[in-house]
Amino acid sequence: MDAAPSLDDVADQLVGVFADPGILIGIPLALLGAVFMSFGAQYQHRGVQKVERLTAIDGGAGLTGGQLWNLLRRPSWVVGTVMLGLAIVCQLSALSFAPLILVQPLGAISLVITTLLNARISGHRPTRRSLSAIALCVAGIFVFVTIAALYATETPISDGQLITVLVILLVVAIVLTSTWLWLRSRVGALFYIVAAGIMYGFVATLAKVVISRIQTGDFEWLTVVCVVGLIAGTAIGAYFVQTAYSSGPPDLVIAGLTVIDPIVAIVIGLAVLREAEHAPWGAYVGFVIAGALAIAGVFQLARYHPQVVSDSQEIPITRGSGGAPGGAQPRTGSVRITEAVAKVWPEPPIRDNDDPAAR
Repeated sequence: MDAAPSLDDVADQLVGVFADPGILIGIPLALLGAVFMSFGAQYQHRGVQKVERLTAIDGGAGLTGGQLWNLLRRPSWVVGTVMLGLAIVCQLSALSFAPLILVQPLGAISLVITTLLNARISGHRPTRRSLSAIALCVAGIFVFVTIAALYATETPISDGQLITVLVILLVVAIVLTSTWLWLRSRVGALFYIVAAGIMYGFVATLAKVVISRIQTGDFEWLTVVCVVGLIAGTAIGAYFVQTAYSSGPPDLVIAGLTVIDPIVAIVIGLAVLREAEHAPWGAYVGFVIAGALAIAGVFQLARYHPQVVSDSQEIPITRGSGGAPGGAQPRTGSVRITEAVAKVWPEPPIRDNDDPAAR
């Protein structure tokens, strides 16, 4: 069994990462992907909210077929979808230039950007509790992915391991779909966010497998099954994400995806693909602690997000940046941040035809 790396070895590995000129391309691509994801989530959320309003049907229990069709006719939703596609392209491209230890934590920046954008649009400025929850998410996922990058080793995936992943995906998809059908009138945004994150974790694993097999020319029936599973998992996850937008703010959705997606993908690598079988026990303890912190941050954000609290208590909040009528608001730190975002992005650059400002 290989000896566990010493602190000096870990430090050398971290410093050596920056000796790779590929990071000069990978890091900007990862940051660009985070920006695309943030704006894409905001636009998709706006499109879903408008379709709910126009159809007078609450999508919190699941979007109807008519609502899904109407989404395709909303310019804001279509633009958001294109941006999310670009985010995926940037993320995959970044991974081809820079190591996981740098790329994956940078994806969590999209949570911070989305929080600021949503504060600008909705008028719900971040509170101390919501900012603490976001910090937990970012810190937890950063530590989790860093440990994985230090101790995980990529090994060829056997057909047996791949079949195991596909079977687990099928079982998970059936369980999540059945739970949704049974409890759809009682579940909230958190269920859809967790379900989408789990599905996308499998999608990321299958995408990695398919790309690897195509590069090696190993395209046979099992690879075709992987492609089918990838498409099905993407469709189920996308439906859960769109439904989450109807019952929760976009930064809460992004928080769940940026935390749960990579954790699920790495757990699959650890448990099924055995990519860290020589890691010391301390690494597994670190996985548990970091993952628990990140997931706790998601649950805390779901509980203390100002928009969630406002909607649950039916508190009237003035939307946009106009502030409360009849008086100036105190210039807190979150107000200053929101005003800074307003200078960069004063108005949404994409509007639907029925927006009041578009007339």
